[in-house]
Amino acid sequence: MLTNSDLQELLKYEAQHPVLSVYLNTDPTQGSADVYKLKLRSKLKEADVPSADAAEVERFFDQEYDWVGRSVAVFSCMTEGFFRAYPISVPIRSRVRINATRPHVKPLANLLDSFGYFGVALIDKQGARLFSFHLGALREQEGVLGEDVQRIKHGGGSQAGGRRGREAQRVLPKETTERNMKEAAEFTAQFFTEHKVRRVLIGGTDDNIARFRNFLPKTWQSLIVGTFPSSMTASHTEVLNKAMEIGQKAELEREARLVDMLVTNASKGQAGVLELDETLGAVHEGRVLTLLIQEGFKAPGYRCQGCDYLTAESAQACPFCNEQFDEIPDAVEHAVRKVLSEGGEVEVLDENETLKQHGNIGALLRY
Repeated sequence: MLTNSDLQELLKYEAQHPVLSVYLNTDPTQGSADVYKLKLRSKLKEADVPSADAAEVERFFDQEYDWVGRSVAVFSCMTEGFFRAYPISVPIRSRVRINATRPHVKPLANLLDSFGYFGVALIDKQGARLFSFHLGALREQEGVLGEDVQRIKHGGGSQAGGRRGREAQRVLPKETTERNMKEAAEFTAQFFTEHKVRRVLIGGTDDNIARFRNFLPKTWQSLIVGTFPSSMTASHTEVLNKAMEIGQKAELEREARLVDMLVTNASKGQAGVLELDETLGAVHEGRVLTLLIQEGFKAPGYRCQGCDYLTAESAQACPFCNEQFDEIPDAVEHAVRKVLSEGGEVEVLDENETLKQHGNIGALLRY
Protein backbone atom coordinates (compact mmCIF):
# COMPACT_ATOMS: atom_id res chain seq x y z
CA MET A 1 0.00 0.00 0.00
CA LEU A 2 1.37 3.38 -1.01
CA THR A 3 2.24 5.66 1.92
CA ASN A 4 3.68 9.13 2.32
CA SER A 5 7.07 7.58 3.08
CA ASP A 6 6.91 5.71 -0.25
CA LEU A 7 6.13 8.97 -2.01
CA GLN A 8 9.07 10.66 -0.28
CA GLU A 9 11.38 7.86 -1.44
CA LEU A 10 10.22 8.38 -5.02
CA LEU A 11 10.65 12.14 -4.70
CA LYS A 12 14.24 11.74 -3.53
CA TYR A 13 15.22 9.09 -6.05
CA GLU A 14 17.36 10.40 -8.91
CA ALA A 15 18.97 8.02 -11.40
CA GLN A 16 21.70 8.44 -13.96
CA HIS A 17 19.49 6.72 -16.54
CA PRO A 18 15.86 7.05 -17.69
CA VAL A 19 13.19 5.99 -15.18
CA LEU A 20 10.05 4.19 -16.34
CA SER A 21 6.75 5.07 -14.64
CA VAL A 22 3.69 2.91 -15.35
CA TYR A 23 0.16 3.56 -14.10
CA LEU A 24 -2.21 0.76 -15.10
CA ASN A 25 -5.94 0.55 -14.44
CA THR A 26 -6.73 -3.09 -13.61
CA ASP A 27 -10.35 -2.72 -12.48
CA PRO A 28 -11.73 -6.30 -12.71
CA THR A 29 -15.22 -4.96 -13.45
CA GLN A 30 -13.94 -3.32 -16.65
CA GLY A 31 -11.81 -6.08 -18.17
CA SER A 32 -9.76 -9.25 -17.67
CA ALA A 33 -6.07 -9.63 -16.82
CA ASP A 34 -5.31 -10.63 -20.43
CA VAL A 35 -6.98 -7.45 -21.72
CA TYR A 36 -4.94 -5.26 -19.38
CA LYS A 37 -1.68 -7.07 -20.21
CA LEU A 38 -2.29 -6.46 -23.91
CA LYS A 39 -2.97 -2.80 -23.23
CA LEU A 40 0.21 -2.57 -21.15
CA ARG A 41 2.38 -4.12 -23.88
CA SER A 42 0.97 -1.68 -26.41
CA LYS A 43 1.72 1.33 -24.20
CA LEU A 44 5.26 0.10 -23.44
CA LYS A 45 5.91 -0.28 -27.16
CA GLU A 46 4.50 3.17 -27.98
CA ALA A 47 6.74 4.79 -25.34
CA ASP A 48 9.89 3.05 -26.66
CA VAL A 49 10.71 1.72 -23.19
CA PRO A 50 14.20 0.22 -22.60
CA SER A 51 14.00 -3.54 -23.11
CA ALA A 52 15.21 -4.45 -19.59
CA ASP A 53 12.54 -2.29 -17.95
CA ALA A 54 9.79 -3.52 -20.28
CA ALA A 55 10.74 -7.14 -19.55
CA GLU A 56 10.75 -6.59 -15.76
CA VAL A 57 7.39 -4.83 -15.80
CA GLU A 58 5.82 -7.59 -17.90
CA ARG A 59 7.37 -10.24 -15.60
CA PHE A 60 5.83 -8.49 -12.58
CA PHE A 61 2.35 -8.56 -14.09
CA ASP A 62 2.76 -12.17 -15.29
CA GLN A 63 4.18 -13.63 -12.08
CA GLU A 64 3.65 -11.35 -9.07
CA TYR A 65 0.63 -9.10 -9.40
CA ASP A 66 -2.49 -10.73 -7.90
CA TRP A 67 -5.02 -8.77 -10.01
CA VAL A 68 -7.14 -8.09 -6.92
CA GLY A 69 -6.75 -4.30 -6.80
CA ARG A 70 -8.24 -1.81 -9.21
CA SER A 71 -4.94 -0.26 -10.35
CA VAL A 72 -1.19 -0.37 -9.82
CA ALA A 73 1.77 2.03 -10.06
CA VAL A 74 5.16 0.65 -11.14
CA PHE A 75 8.55 2.41 -11.32
CA SER A 76 11.62 0.87 -12.91
CA CYS A 77 15.23 1.68 -13.73
CA MET A 78 16.77 -1.77 -14.15
CA THR A 79 20.11 -0.32 -15.27
CA GLU A 80 20.51 0.79 -11.63
CA GLY A 81 18.56 -2.09 -10.03
CA PHE A 82 15.57 0.07 -9.05
CA PHE A 83 12.03 -1.40 -9.11
CA ARG A 84 8.96 -0.48 -7.06
CA ALA A 85 5.32 -1.57 -7.42
CA TYR A 86 2.29 -0.28 -5.47
CA PRO A 87 -1.14 -1.97 -5.83
CA ILE A 88 -3.95 0.55 -5.33
CA SER A 89 -7.61 -0.06 -4.47
CA VAL A 90 -9.03 2.84 -6.51
CA PRO A 91 -9.01 3.12 -10.33
CA ILE A 92 -6.55 5.45 -12.07
CA ARG A 93 -5.98 6.42 -15.69
CA SER A 94 -3.48 4.18 -17.49
CA ARG A 95 -0.31 5.87 -18.74
CA VAL A 96 3.36 5.15 -19.37
CA ARG A 97 6.01 7.81 -18.95
CA ILE A 98 9.79 7.80 -19.43
CA ASN A 99 11.49 10.57 -17.43
CA ALA A 100 15.13 11.52 -17.81
CA THR A 101 16.23 10.70 -14.27
CA ARG A 102 13.22 10.65 -11.92
CA PRO A 103 9.90 8.81 -11.40
CA HIS A 104 6.73 10.52 -12.62
CA VAL A 105 4.96 11.28 -9.33
CA LYS A 106 2.20 13.74 -10.22
CA PRO A 107 -0.54 11.04 -10.45
CA LEU A 108 0.46 9.76 -7.00
CA ALA A 109 0.07 13.24 -5.54
CA ASN A 110 -3.43 13.29 -7.01
CA LEU A 111 -4.27 9.89 -5.51
CA LEU A 112 -3.06 10.77 -2.03
CA ASP A 113 -4.87 14.11 -2.21
CA SER A 114 -8.21 12.58 -3.25
CA PHE A 115 -8.27 9.18 -1.51
CA GLY A 116 -5.59 9.25 1.17
CA TYR A 117 -6.07 8.80 4.91
CA PHE A 118 -9.85 8.87 5.42
CA GLY A 119 -11.27 8.25 8.88
CA VAL A 120 -14.88 7.20 9.53
CA ALA A 121 -16.72 7.06 12.85
CA LEU A 122 -20.08 5.28 13.21
CA ILE A 123 -21.83 6.61 16.31
CA ASP A 124 -24.70 5.60 18.55
CA LYS A 125 -25.58 6.27 22.19
CA GLN A 126 -23.33 3.50 23.49
CA GLY A 127 -20.13 3.96 21.54
CA ALA A 128 -18.37 4.12 18.20
CA ARG A 129 -17.00 1.95 15.40
CA LEU A 130 -13.92 3.48 13.81
CA PHE A 131 -12.40 2.88 10.38
CA SER A 132 -9.20 4.02 8.72
CA PHE A 133 -9.23 3.88 4.90
CA HIS A 134 -6.30 4.68 2.62
CA LEU A 135 -6.49 4.75 -1.18
CA GLY A 136 -9.72 2.77 -1.08
CA ALA A 137 -8.42 0.03 1.24
CA LEU A 138 -9.38 -0.68 4.85
CA ARG A 139 -6.30 -0.24 7.03
CA GLU A 140 -7.76 -0.65 10.51
CA GLN A 141 -11.00 -0.75 12.43
CA GLU A 142 -11.68 -0.58 16.15
CA GLY A 143 -14.60 0.02 18.45
CA VAL A 144 -15.39 1.46 21.84
CA LEU A 145 -18.48 0.65 23.92
CA GLY A 146 -19.57 2.69 26.90
CA GLU A 147 -22.09 1.96 29.65
CA ASP A 148 -25.43 0.57 28.52
CA VAL A 149 -28.10 3.23 28.26
CA GLN A 150 -30.93 2.14 30.54
CA ARG A 151 -34.43 3.41 30.10
CA ILE A 152 -35.84 4.58 33.44
CA LYS A 153 -39.62 4.56 33.69
CA HIS A 154 -41.34 7.50 35.29
CA GLY A 155 -42.06 6.74 38.94
CA GLY A 156 -39.80 3.71 39.02
CA GLY A 157 -36.21 2.97 39.86
CA SER A 158 -33.50 0.47 39.04
CA GLN A 159 -33.83 -3.01 40.49
CA ALA A 160 -30.05 -3.42 40.68
CA GLY A 161 -28.72 -3.81 44.19
CA GLY A 162 -25.93 -2.16 46.20
CA ARG A 163 -24.03 0.94 45.20
CA ARG A 164 -24.40 0.21 41.48
CA GLY A 165 -28.18 0.13 41.86
CA ARG A 166 -28.27 3.41 43.79
CA GLU A 167 -26.06 5.08 41.14
CA ALA A 168 -28.29 3.82 38.34
CA GLN A 169 -31.28 5.41 40.05
CA ARG A 170 -29.54 8.79 39.97
CA VAL A 171 -28.12 8.59 36.42
CA LEU A 172 -30.45 9.77 33.68
CA PRO A 173 -30.19 8.25 30.19
CA LYS A 174 -29.05 11.62 28.83
CA GLU A 175 -26.17 11.74 31.28
CA THR A 176 -25.11 8.21 30.42
CA THR A 177 -25.28 8.99 26.72
CA GLU A 178 -23.20 12.13 27.16
CA ARG A 179 -20.56 10.21 29.10
CA ASN A 180 -20.45 7.51 26.43
CA MET A 181 -20.18 10.14 23.70
CA LYS A 182 -17.34 11.90 25.49
CA GLU A 183 -15.40 8.67 25.95
CA ALA A 184 -16.03 7.70 22.31
CA ALA A 185 -14.83 11.11 21.12
CA GLU A 186 -11.61 10.82 23.12
CA PHE A 187 -11.01 7.32 21.75
CA THR A 188 -11.78 8.50 18.21
CA ALA A 189 -9.33 11.42 18.41
CA GLN A 190 -6.60 9.02 19.54
CA PHE A 191 -7.44 6.51 16.78
CA PHE A 192 -7.44 9.18 14.06
CA THR A 193 -4.15 10.60 15.33
CA GLU A 194 -2.47 7.18 15.32
CA HIS A 195 -3.59 6.52 11.75
CA LYS A 196 -2.70 9.98 10.41
CA VAL A 197 -6.27 10.67 9.26
CA ARG A 198 -6.66 13.85 7.18
CA ARG A 199 -10.41 13.76 6.41
CA VAL A 200 -13.24 12.63 8.66
CA LEU A 201 -16.74 11.29 8.01
CA ILE A 202 -19.32 10.55 10.72
CA GLY A 203 -22.26 8.14 10.38
CA GLY A 204 -25.29 7.74 12.62
CA THR A 205 -28.52 9.55 13.38
CA ASP A 206 -28.60 13.34 13.09
CA ASP A 207 -29.02 13.72 16.85
CA ASN A 208 -26.13 11.39 17.75
CA ILE A 209 -23.84 12.95 15.14
CA ALA A 210 -24.52 16.45 16.50
CA ARG A 211 -23.81 15.38 20.10
CA PHE A 212 -20.67 13.46 19.20
CA ARG A 213 -19.32 16.27 17.04
CA ASN A 214 -19.46 18.68 19.96
CA PHE A 215 -17.24 16.39 22.04
CA LEU A 216 -14.52 16.10 19.39
CA PRO A 217 -11.50 18.42 19.74
CA LYS A 218 -11.78 21.43 17.43
CA THR A 219 -8.86 20.17 15.35
CA TRP A 220 -10.85 17.09 14.36
CA GLN A 221 -14.09 19.03 13.97
CA SER A 222 -12.36 21.12 11.30
CA LEU A 223 -11.46 17.96 9.33
CA ILE A 224 -15.04 16.65 9.07
CA VAL A 225 -15.98 16.63 5.37
CA GLY A 226 -19.40 15.01 5.65
CA THR A 227 -21.97 13.02 7.62
CA PHE A 228 -24.39 10.27 6.62
CA PRO A 229 -27.16 8.09 8.13
CA SER A 230 -25.85 4.69 9.16
CA SER A 231 -26.37 1.85 11.60
CA MET A 232 -23.60 0.44 13.76
CA THR A 233 -23.91 -2.90 11.96
CA ALA A 234 -22.95 -1.58 8.51
CA SER A 235 -20.26 -3.63 6.76
CA HIS A 236 -16.89 -2.05 6.06
CA THR A 237 -17.68 -2.26 2.31
CA GLU A 238 -20.87 -0.24 2.85
CA VAL A 239 -18.93 2.25 4.94
CA LEU A 240 -16.17 2.53 2.33
CA ASN A 241 -18.62 3.10 -0.52
CA LYS A 242 -20.39 5.82 1.43
CA ALA A 243 -17.07 7.37 2.45
CA MET A 244 -15.89 7.47 -1.19
CA GLU A 245 -19.18 8.94 -2.40
CA ILE A 246 -19.39 11.69 0.20
CA GLY A 247 -15.65 12.27 0.28
CA GLN A 248 -15.45 12.89 -3.47
CA LYS A 249 -18.35 15.33 -3.35
CA ALA A 250 -16.84 17.15 -0.38
CA GLU A 251 -13.47 17.21 -2.13
CA LEU A 252 -14.93 18.97 -5.17
CA GLU A 253 -16.56 21.57 -2.92
CA ARG A 254 -13.32 22.07 -1.00
CA GLU A 255 -11.35 22.45 -4.22
CA ALA A 256 -13.81 25.06 -5.50
CA ARG A 257 -13.34 27.07 -2.30
CA LEU A 258 -9.54 26.83 -2.63
CA VAL A 259 -9.66 28.11 -6.20
CA ASP A 260 -11.94 31.01 -5.20
CA MET A 261 -9.50 31.88 -2.41
CA LEU A 262 -6.58 31.65 -4.81
CA VAL A 263 -8.16 33.93 -7.42
CA THR A 264 -9.13 36.47 -4.75
CA ASN A 265 -5.66 36.46 -3.16
CA ALA A 266 -3.92 36.74 -6.52
CA SER A 267 -6.13 39.62 -7.66
CA LYS A 268 -5.21 41.52 -4.48
CA GLY A 269 -1.53 40.59 -4.71
CA GLN A 270 -1.79 38.86 -1.34
CA ALA A 271 -0.40 35.34 -0.90
CA GLY A 272 -1.53 33.99 -4.25
CA VAL A 273 -0.21 33.64 -7.81
CA LEU A 274 -1.75 32.40 -11.06
CA GLU A 275 -0.41 31.27 -14.46
CA LEU A 276 2.59 29.05 -15.05
CA ASP A 277 5.58 31.39 -14.91
CA GLU A 278 4.41 33.29 -11.82
CA THR A 279 3.78 29.98 -10.07
CA LEU A 280 7.17 28.57 -11.03
CA GLY A 281 8.81 31.70 -9.60
CA ALA A 282 7.04 31.19 -6.28
CA VAL A 283 8.06 27.53 -6.27
CA HIS A 284 11.71 28.51 -6.70
CA GLU A 285 11.45 30.96 -3.80
CA GLY A 286 10.02 28.26 -1.50
CA ARG A 287 6.88 30.31 -0.86
CA VAL A 288 4.27 27.77 -1.97
CA LEU A 289 1.90 26.53 0.71
CA THR A 290 -0.51 24.80 -1.67
CA LEU A 291 0.06 24.17 -5.38
CA LEU A 292 -3.14 23.86 -7.43
CA ILE A 293 -3.00 22.26 -10.87
CA GLN A 294 -5.57 20.99 -13.34
CA GLU A 295 -5.60 17.20 -13.83
CA GLY A 296 -3.55 16.31 -16.90
CA PHE A 297 -1.92 19.74 -17.22
CA LYS A 298 1.67 19.66 -18.40
CA ALA A 299 3.84 22.30 -20.03
CA PRO A 300 7.42 22.44 -21.29
CA GLY A 301 9.86 24.75 -19.56
CA TYR A 302 13.45 25.39 -18.60
CA ARG A 303 15.43 24.37 -15.54
CA CYS A 304 18.64 26.04 -14.41
CA GLN A 305 21.61 23.68 -14.27
CA GLY A 306 22.91 25.47 -11.18
CA CYS A 307 20.07 26.35 -8.79
CA ASP A 308 17.13 24.40 -10.30
CA TYR A 309 15.20 27.59 -11.03
CA LEU A 310 12.18 26.75 -13.21
CA THR A 311 10.72 29.04 -15.84
CA ALA A 312 8.34 28.83 -18.77
CA GLU A 313 10.36 31.41 -20.74
CA SER A 314 13.55 30.76 -22.67
CA ALA A 315 16.59 32.68 -21.41
CA GLN A 316 20.32 32.73 -22.08
CA ALA A 317 21.34 32.53 -18.42
CA CYS A 318 19.73 32.12 -15.00
CA PRO A 319 18.93 35.48 -13.34
CA PHE A 320 19.86 34.00 -9.94
CA CYS A 321 23.14 32.15 -10.55
CA ASN A 322 24.01 32.91 -14.19
CA GLU A 323 24.16 29.21 -15.13
CA GLN A 324 22.69 27.79 -18.34
CA PHE A 325 19.19 26.32 -18.73
CA ASP A 326 18.13 22.81 -19.77
CA GLU A 327 14.88 22.48 -21.69
CA ILE A 328 12.49 20.07 -19.91
CA PRO A 329 9.32 18.43 -21.28
CA ASP A 330 7.17 19.06 -18.19
CA ALA A 331 7.91 21.95 -15.84
CA VAL A 332 4.72 21.18 -13.89
CA GLU A 333 6.06 17.79 -12.84
CA HIS A 334 9.23 19.42 -11.50
CA ALA A 335 7.15 22.00 -9.62
CA VAL A 336 5.05 19.24 -8.00
CA ARG A 337 8.18 17.38 -6.94
CA LYS A 338 9.80 20.48 -5.44
CA VAL A 339 6.69 21.56 -3.50
CA LEU A 340 6.14 18.08 -2.04
CA SER A 341 9.80 17.68 -1.09
CA GLU A 342 9.64 20.99 0.81
CA GLY A 343 6.56 20.01 2.81
CA GLY A 344 3.96 21.88 0.75
CA GLU A 345 0.60 20.53 -0.40
CA VAL A 346 -0.38 19.68 -3.98
CA GLU A 347 -4.02 19.77 -5.07
CA VAL A 348 -4.75 18.15 -8.45
CA LEU A 349 -8.18 19.39 -9.53
CA ASP A 350 -10.63 17.58 -11.76
CA GLU A 351 -12.16 19.89 -14.38
CA ASN A 352 -12.26 23.18 -12.48
CA GLU A 353 -13.33 25.79 -15.04
CA THR A 354 -12.14 28.76 -12.97
CA LEU A 355 -8.58 27.44 -12.75
CA LYS A 356 -8.66 26.61 -16.48
CA GLN A 357 -9.37 30.25 -17.21
CA HIS A 358 -6.24 31.24 -15.27
CA GLY A 359 -3.72 28.99 -16.99
CA ASN A 360 -4.53 25.65 -15.25
CA ILE A 361 -2.12 26.34 -12.39
CA GLY A 362 -1.62 28.59 -9.37
CA ALA A 363 -0.44 28.60 -5.78
CA LEU A 364 -1.49 29.79 -2.36
CA LEU A 365 1.62 31.22 -0.72
CA ARG A 366 3.13 31.14 2.75
CA TYR A 367 3.87 34.86 2.56
